[in-house]
Amino acid sequence: MLRAVKRCILAVLLPCMFNFILLFSWAYGRMSENGLPPALGIGGLSIVGICFAGIYLGLLVMPAFDRVRTGLRVRMMLGGRSLVYEGLYGMTVQILVFAIFYIEKAGAYDFSTGILIANGIMAVSGAFVLILVGAVRIFFTSRRLSIARRVVMLLTMWIPIVNLFVLLYACRLVYEEYDFEREKVLLRELRVDTELCRTRYPLLMVHGVGFRDLRYFNYWGRIPAELMRNGAVIYYGNQEAFGTIVCNGEDIRRRIFEILKETGAEKVNIIAHSKGGLDARYAISSLNMSPYVASLTTMSTPHRGCRFVDYACRLPEGLYRFVASCFDRAFGRFGDKNPDFYTATHQFSTEASAQFNRENPDAPGVYYQSYASKMKYPWSHLLLGIPWCMIRPLEGDNDGLVSIDSAKWGEFQGVFANKRARGISHGDMIDLKREDYKGFDVVEAYVQLVASLKERGY
Repeated sequence: MLRAVKRCILAVLLPCMFNFILLFSWAYGRMSENGLPPALGIGGLSIVGICFAGIYLGLLVMPAFDRVRTGLRVRMMLGGRSLVYEGLYGMTVQILVFAIFYIEKAGAYDFSTGILIANGIMAVSGAFVLILVGAVRIFFTSRRLSIARRVVMLLTMWIPIVNLFVLLYACRLVYEEYDFEREKVLLRELRVDTELCRTRYPLLMVHGVGFRDLRYFNYWGRIPAELMRNGAVIYYGNQEAFGTIVCNGEDIRRRIFEILKETGAEKVNIIAHSKGGLDARYAISSLNMSPYVASLTTMSTPHRGCRFVDYACRLPEGLYRFVASCFDRAFGRFGDKNPDFYTATHQFSTEASAQFNRENPDAPGVYYQSYASKMKYPWSHLLLGIPWCMIRPLEGDNDGLVSIDSAKWGEFQGVFANKRARGISHGDMIDLKREDYKGFDVVEAYVQLVASLKERGY
C-alpha cells in the first residue's frame, strides 16, 4: 500500500519537476505584464532550476534508503529499480499532460504551444535518462542477472516494447534479490550471538579438480565468510589442481598436521567438493589420518566414478596425452608442483573408482556423510550442458558432472534441488557464480550443514 502511494506521488512530482520551464515561463510573462522587473522572473527561474537539477542528479546517483542494512551494492541496485519505475511513471504522466493541453488548444499553435512542446520533449528526455541510468545500475549490481540475461538486455535494448518487458522482468528479479538479501540480514541479526557454526573441531575445506585455493578468488564463494560470521574456524586444503589422488592426499595429510599444531585441536572436520572427497578419503584410509579426522562431508564427489569418463578414456592415446601435457604446463604455471592431468582424469573412470573403493574402505571412528545436486536441463549451465546430456542416459539425474548415485557415500543427506527449471549444478554447490537461485540458498545450506556437525558433537 505504501509503495503504491509513493509511486502515485512520484508520478505527479516528476512531471512537475520537468515542467518548471513551462510554469516559470508563464510566471515570467505575467510578471512582465504587471510591470515587475524581468530580473525577478529570471532569478526565480534560475533558483528553481538549480534546485530541480540538484534533485534530479541526486535521484541518478544516490542509493535507495533502506532501514535494513543490506549494503551499498543492494541499495544501489534497488535505487536503479526505483529510477526505472519513476522514469516510466513520469513519462506516462507527462504524455497525458501534453495531450490534455494540446486537445484544449484544439491544435492551435502559438508561443505557449511552442513552450509546451519544447518542455514536453525535455521532460520525456529527462524521464528516459532516469530509465536508462536505472537500467545501467541494475545491469552492473544485480547478482540474479546471469550472463545470459545480461546479453538479452543488451540485445533487446533497441527494440521498442520488447525492451520494456525485459526491463520490467529485470526489475522483478531485483526486488526478489533485495527481499532475499533483506531476509539474510535479519537472520544474521538474530544469530549474532548464537555461534551456530562454532564446531568442536576446525573445518578443513578441500577443493575439487582444476582449481586451487587462491588468495583473491575463493573456490567456495561466499560460503566461508558466512560460516566464519557464525563462529566457524576455517582452513583450506591447498592441494594441487591436477594432482593425483595420492599426491593430493599427501598434501591434505600435511595440512591436517599444520592445523592441529596451530589450533591445538585433536581433530578436524573435512568438507570436500568433487575430487576433493576422494583425496580426503585416501588421506584418511591409506595415510592413517583417521585418528585426526572427526568427520568427512563430501559434496558431489564421484565416489563410483563417471561413465562418460569411461568413453573419454577411449580417445586416441596420442591425442589424450597431448591435451594432458597442455593442461600440465598451464597448471604448472599456476603453482602445481606435480600436475598429472592424464592420471587424475583417468581416476574418475568407473573401473578405477571401484578399485579405489576396495583399497580405501571407511575408517572406524570417522563420520561419513554426503550430498548431491541435480540439474534439470542441459541449458541450466552452459559449460556443463554437454556432460549432462552424456551422463543422463547412462546414470540418470546428475549435476552436470556427477550422478546422484555416484555421489552417495556414508550417510546420504539428500539432493540439493529447487522447483525451478534450472536446477542446481556442480558449480552451484560451491557458489561458483556467486548467484542466488529461487528455491535454493547455497550459503544457508552450508550453515545448516555445519550447524548439524556441531549438534553431533564434531
